[in-house]
This record gives sequence, structure tokens and C-alpha cells, in this order.
Amino acid sequence: MFGIKELERFGCPKRVIEHCVAVSKKSHEIAESITKVEVDKRLIEDGAILHDIGRCRTHGIDHAVVGAKLARDIGAGEDVVKIIERHIGAGITGEEAVSIGLPSGDYIPATYEEKIVAYADNLTNGAKYLTFEQSLRLYKKIMGDQHPSIQRFIDLHEEISFLSTALT
Repeated sequence: MFGIKELERFGCPKRVIEHCVAVSKKSHEIAESITKVEVDKRLIEDGAILHDIGRCRTHGIDHAVVGAKLARDIGAGEDVVKIIERHIGAGITGEEAVSIGLPSGDYIPATYEEKIVAYADNLTNGAKYLTFEQSLRLYKKIMGDQHPSIQRFIDLHEEISFLSTALT
């Protein structure tokens, strides 16, 4: 099990640690509400607390790739590493990744655990929680109404809501 001590060990700023704790709490809340499928709550907890560990080295979009390497270095399993790699936005396609300077690869959350952490991250601004509608407005303001990640975020919201008893 991983926790704040790993973030502190790598020198993550206090605000990043506070954000990771908030995302961990939101991920836990979402995982507890999921009733239609089984999810690995321990995996979600580990992935959520470490999802922004790469921000101890960079605040660019590549923080997910950097974070995945750091997680491997501390012995995290590939399931945790994939949560870290795939949490950015509502996912990034391989084509988009190359166009923004990330290593070639698919950064779309695939498992329920990956999706829950990515969704919780999208609903957490710093250590403050947003509603889906607030977060969607913010994403549209930053990226524009037609950015492909907007539809991915909507789709992620709909999937999580379908699986949940509390979010519908």
C-alpha cells in the first residue's frame, strides 16, 4: 500500500499532496458507490494517491509518464502504473500523445479502476471538489467546446454514473 510518504519522499509540493489526498477521497467515494461491477478498492487507493507523483519533477502533461517511471522505481505494480499513465484528462489517444510530445502509446483509461481515478481527478480542482457540470464548463473554457477530450469526459461521466447508485 502506498501513501503520502512516497509523495513526500520525492519532494512533491504540499498543494500536489493535498490534491492527491482529495482525489484519493473522491475515488474512494466513487468506488463505494459502484454496484454493477466489482472494483479493486485497494488498487484505486494506491493509484489515486500516486496519480500525480510525476508533478514532483514536472507540471507538464508529461507528468503522467514521469510519474509512471517513479512508481515503477518504488515497486508499484503495472496496474498502478497504468492508472498514473492514463489519468490525464479523460484520456489521450496515441495520435494525440505524439502530437503533444508524449511517447507513443495509448493513454485512455481502460479498466474500471483507471476510469474511476481519472474521473475523480477531473472532479477535483486542487483540493476542491467540482460537480461534473462545473468541471465540464472548466474543461470547455480551457480546451474549447470541440476538443475531443470533452466528449471523452462526458462518456466517462456517463459510464461511471451507469455503474453507480449514488451518482445517477
